[in-house]
Amino acid sequence: MKRNNIIQGIFVALLALLIVSCDAIVDEQFLENSTTVEGVELVATQNSANGNTIELSMNTPGVTGYWDYNLGVALTNKVEIVYPIPGTSTFTFVGTLGAEFFEKTIDVTVDVLDTPLEQDWYDLVSENTSTGKTWVFDGVGGDNGLWWFMVDPGNPWGVWWNAGGTCCPPGDAAGSMTFNLDGAANYIYDDGAGKVTNASFVLDTENQQLHFNGASILGYDAARVNPDGVYNIVELTEDRMVLFTPTNTGGTGWTWVFKVAE
Repeated sequence: MKRNNIIQGIFVALLALLIVSCDAIVDEQFLENSTTVEGVELVATQNSANGNTIELSMNTPGVTGYWDYNLGVALTNKVEIVYPIPGTSTFTFVGTLGAEFFEKTIDVTVDVLDTPLEQDWYDLVSENTSTGKTWVFDGVGGDNGLWWFMVDPGNPWGVWWNAGGTCCPPGDAAGSMTFNLDGAANYIYDDGAGKVTNASFVLDTENQQLHFNGASILGYDAARVNPDGVYNIVELTEDRMVLFTPTNTGGTGWTWVFKVAE
């Protein structure tokens, strides 16, 4: 009798486990949306009439996701940003309704930069953000200066080979980079030999990085540049910028030193 009770107990436990397991599978297979994309409410609130402090919020219960505000992402349903770009910009909320992922956008117009930007923005593009600022190398080939050089991946000033200042400057050493906020985060690459490329950039002030999108950093060399177009900001002032990548396709670190074009 005792043995039968034990067997019966095991059977009941296994049956219960099977039922729970089946319920979990059923739940995964039959996820339901809590609303529709049209039912997701996105709201943008500005500090003043078309001011540049913007609170972006997704107000629909049961929906989760994150904001892509062009210059970065916020892993939350609500975020406040100081946006540096005048004009109409489109912000995107990426989320899940429950059974499917979705994207929905909201347009926001900024006419006045009535909240000051972080100083890095002014250093990079100037106080006249729409006109912008142009940067060039702080040196020329053969001057023995440090402005484009191979370094220890862990130290932007740990020089392994002074390429630019000695024998081997990059092919675009006479070129320039221009950054402005004229309706977007615009990056203009000029190789110094007649080729000009209009692209974009992201200035990540929190992580002190500069991202190049659609065109290379000045000082292009396939083995020297960061393949993702992301560079650490070592120094950024009104008239000097030092960028560094600890990883390039050549397997080393590399440092760039720029000055403002005269």
